[in-house]
Amino acid sequence: MLQFLENEIYGNIITLWIMAAIIIAVTASALMGLRIVLLKRLPKPRPEADMAWAHIFADLVERLSTIFIVIASIYAGSTVLALPNASEDLIETVFVIALFLQCALWADRIARAGLVWRFASTRTKAPIRSAISLMQALARVTIWSLALLLILDNVGFDITALIAGLGIGGVAVALAAQNVLGDLFSSLAIVLDRPFEVGDFIVFGDQAGNVEKIGIKTTRIRSLSGEQIVCANSDLITTRIHNYKRMAERRIVFAVGVVYDTPPDTLEAIPGIIEEVIENADRARFDRAHFASYGDSSLNFEVVFYVLSEDYNVYMDVQQAINFGIFRAFGEHGIDFAFPTRTLHLQALDSALQKAGGRVPVHLQPALDGAGEKRQSRA
Repeated sequence: MLQFLENEIYGNIITLWIMAAIIIAVTASALMGLRIVLLKRLPKPRPEADMAWAHIFADLVERLSTIFIVIASIYAGSTVLALPNASEDLIETVFVIALFLQCALWADRIARAGLVWRFASTRTKAPIRSAISLMQALARVTIWSLALLLILDNVGFDITALIAGLGIGGVAVALAAQNVLGDLFSSLAIVLDRPFEVGDFIVFGDQAGNVEKIGIKTTRIRSLSGEQIVCANSDLITTRIHNYKRMAERRIVFAVGVVYDTPPDTLEAIPGIIEEVIENADRARFDRAHFASYGDSSLNFEVVFYVLSEDYNVYMDVQQAINFGIFRAFGEHGIDFAFPTRTLHLQALDSALQKAGGRVPVHLQPALDGAGEKRQSRA
């Protein structure tokens, strides 16, 4: 029996062939058994939308290919044999190819799951789903391209020229489609950074409107006058955008002018009157009211308050209610609003009247009539 085991087959004694077979069987059984045990203990994989990291790990275990297990077992068993160089190279090459393909499968799954996990809170929105799909496609192309290059390099191909050619071709394509690529990456920037979303009211440049759709190349905005504005994503990225939907509250500053004949005590009470009106208004928060300046024909008060809503119609309703309240309150307190006035002083006429005892001299009557006509025309 021992002599039989010492016989050689293709340069290796039978004992080594038996050891190789045992290694192959043990390795394959261990890997398959471990795969079965993990799949029983780990939670079953779910759709990407509801997947946690435990499910992803289970999915990776499930993606452990049986073909890879067989090839890896054969490679492990071949290490105890003295095979011809051609046979060793073939087995090693097949194992390396299988290893790169298996790693690419795992990397593809991890990249897809990582993107879904990164945008888990917003993935239900259509633009986010589109961006995730696009990034998953880019990640898949990158992973499998890298795996292909590594396989070709290990097989014996010179990939230096191939990489150089792909680089030159990529530059040519990028130059030819730079506008499209610019809008594409701008779309990704908008979706990922989220300066605005569908439904937001934005102002950019001299345009304003509600965002209706964020596409791969353009964003569609419905203007206040009704027409649809189509903007390139790259243009929106490079301009300042005022997003009024993100406004928590709206700060309002306005002025009120009263006549100079207003008594001092009443003048001092005006800030309190305005504060009471604003505090009684719905969805308004008073900030301040001050006697700000002396105008040409009015005593000016500056008032600041906040509207507790970002909606413009709500702001106008609150401002209207406050204006009505101030008008009513000023009427109750006998406060007059100022309006532009002008006082004309005629010094020569005043001197003549004083000398004449209050009677208008005959030679000044035409001048007085002219002044009266001018005052009437100005009024």
